Amino acid sequence: MGARCSKFSLCWFHSHLKPSVLESSDLETGAKNDGNVWPSFTEFSFEQLKAATSGFSSDNIVSEHGEKAPNVVYKGKLDNNDRWIAVKRFNRLAWPDSRQFLEEARSVGSLRSERLANLIGCCCEGDERLLVAEFMPHETLARHLFHWENQPMKWAMRLRVALYLAQALEYCSSKGRALYHDLNAYRVLFDQDGNPRLSCFGLMKNSRDGKSYSTNLAFTPPEYLRTGRVTPESVVYSFGTLLLDLLSGKHIPPSHALDLIRGKNFLMLMDSALEGHFSKDDGTELVRLASRCLQYEPRERPNAKSLVTSLLSLQKEAEQVPSYVLMGIPHETTSSTQQLSLTPFGEACLRVDLTAIHEILEKIGYKDDEGIANELSFQMWTSQMQETLNSKKHGDTAFRAKDFATAIECYTQFIDGGTMVSPTVYARRCLSYLMSEMPQEALGDAMQAQVISPEWATASYLQAACLFSLGMETDAQETLKDGTKLEAKRNKS
Repeated sequence: MGARCSKFSLCWFHSHLKPSVLESSDLETGAKNDGNVWPSFTEFSFEQLKAATSGFSSDNIVSEHGEKAPNVVYKGKLDNNDRWIAVKRFNRLAWPDSRQFLEEARSVGSLRSERLANLIGCCCEGDERLLVAEFMPHETLARHLFHWENQPMKWAMRLRVALYLAQALEYCSSKGRALYHDLNAYRVLFDQDGNPRLSCFGLMKNSRDGKSYSTNLAFTPPEYLRTGRVTPESVVYSFGTLLLDLLSGKHIPPSHALDLIRGKNFLMLMDSALEGHFSKDDGTELVRLASRCLQYEPRERPNAKSLVTSLLSLQKEAEQVPSYVLMGIPHETTSSTQQLSLTPFGEACLRVDLTAIHEILEKIGYKDDEGIANELSFQMWTSQMQETLNSKKHGDTAFRAKDFATAIECYTQFIDGGTMVSPTVYARRCLSYLMSEMPQEALGDAMQAQVISPEWATASYLQAACLFSLGMETDAQETLKDGTKLEAKRNKS
């Protein structure tokens, strides 16, 4: 137990916290060398892509834009690779100049960033023009913001989307690709980890129809209506419309939003589904940033670098939970964890299924506190002691009712009383912290429960849930194994 405590001491934890918000300089995935990075840009044959998409089967269509659409996007899988791809097939008139198409595709295909759904290849045979990109399995920002089913997108996730998109734009600008055509919520996709990525397709210079914006004119940068040209400043204007989407959960015309902002009615912009779940200061700052992006004069808008700086300051350390957790989407775990024979409680902690963890802790009650030295001398039965015990009782009532803020308050009063130790109280306060999106504090309680009861598997399992929540997957898996061993040892005895 001593080794585990020293390994996960809070000092170690604060110094090794894995940031889920990367600085822009860390965005090029080529440095990761983890086997997951796609190879350099490839020119595929038409037959390869036809086979990959099962003959461009309608069952594999990911998106299309109606009868007049210049393209359809298909899902596919290459013969020599087990990973999914997205194949965009243009109509025959979209790119008459094959050389221009190849030059554009190669230029965009030279980019590699964790913030992009990267372009990994193309096909240019006869009249056929196709682009091949990384496939993003968790749909578009438009789907998660405007058409959600189970839960609205959390505020912390909206802030993360804004930052990651700004970082994507800054990365592209640093590589000489500052122009992005028709930046909107359908161009933002979510990868297997639930992280938002900017589609690389919008980085291609537009084909001969010359249309760079397919959205309603109410959302088009004012200078584009005058000149018909996309500029870096007009991309920032479109980024401002995306900030409005994130704030409101709706696609609000900028003119209407600016009227509300000028009238100091910006709270009218906020998504009603977020009520009580966001900081008004953060909301004010995001509204201010959106209004700067939407300035009529292009020169008055911020650039991508300053957008990143502003949005980094809004990211909270306590909110650095993996995106798939914030998004409530399933996540593949490594085979080493999958091979473990987990109990229902271990499974719940692996999935960070807080509702299931709560049900199990509630069912277990205090039976695992048996054997903990809690004898009290007669002199300690004072009114203060009774008050401390009442705090625990009130905490249990709040915990049962899922009033986790009150549970934290009452359990803290009991713990601070200092007259009794209870690993179960620490376990319950740990889950209450997790439910309140305070994973650092939760980890401290899970560790303290194990200090009191070194052979208690529940403490290890809860540590694993906390570490998964903080994105520290390797350590979480090790701790999950420890819990499994402790449980097996207990069952044998």
